[in-house]
Amino acid sequence: MAETKEKMPDKGGALPSQKFIEIKGVQGNTLLLKSGGLRQILMISGINFDLKSEDEQEMIIGSFQSFLNSLDFSIQIFIHSRKLNVDNYLERLVLRESEEENGLLKNQISEYREFIKSFVGENAIMAKNYFVVVPYDPIQLSGGGEAITDKIFGVLKKKGIGKPTERLPESGESDEKQLSRHIEQITHRVDQVVSGLNQIGLRAVSLNGDELLDLFYNLYNPSVVERRNAIENE
Repeated sequence: MAETKEKMPDKGGALPSQKFIEIKGVQGNTLLLKSGGLRQILMISGINFDLKSEDEQEMIIGSFQSFLNSLDFSIQIFIHSRKLNVDNYLERLVLRESEEENGLLKNQISEYREFIKSFVGENAIMAKNYFVVVPYDPIQLSGGGEAITDKIFGVLKKKGIGKPTERLPESGESDEKQLSRHIEQITHRVDQVVSGLNQIGLRAVSLNGDELLDLFYNLYNPSVVERRNAIENE
C-alpha cells in the first residue's frame, strides 16, 4: 500500500497540502481515508451533446436519469479544468518541420506552428477531465455532523439518497481481511457505475495508484506543476 508521506514543496513556510486532505494511503485503485472510508475515482469520457439530435439528447438524458435512480448509494461528479499545455505538441511540429523535404509543406507546417503558438498565448485554452467518485464507508460515525472527508470528496448526504452503512459488529477478523472485504464491496459499486455509464455511451476507467496520486498532487499544487513544466521547457 502506498502511503501519502511524500512532502509536497512548500512556499513561504506554508503547510504541505497533504495536511488538509483525509487520505491515509492508496491500495491498488482504492483511496484509503483516515476515517476508515474508501473511495475509487473513475475518469469518464465525454460526448458532444450539442451535436446530437433532439431525440438522441432526450434518450441520453433519460438514460442518465435511470442510471442515477438505479443507485442506492451517493456518487460525486466533478470536472477538473486546467490550462492546456501545448509545448510537447509544438516540439513535435518542429521535428516534423525539420524532417519535411517538400518546401511548400515545410512552410505550411511552420505557419501552422506559429499560429498555434500565438493563439494559445493570447487565449486560455482549457482542458477538461471528467471524474466520478464512488464511496464506501464501512463504519457510520455517530453524531449529526458531516465528516470532513464527506466535505472534501463531495459525497452527497441528501435525504432519501444513499443507503446508510451500519456499524460493523466486533469480530476476530483481521484488519487485512476486513480491508479486502471492503475493497470487494466498493468494487461492486464501481462495476455498477461503469455499467450504467456505458449504457449512456460513456467510457469509464478506474484510476490506478499512480494516477490517483498525480490527480491529487495536481489538484492541490497547480502552481507547482505549472512552474515545473516551465523549468523543464527552459
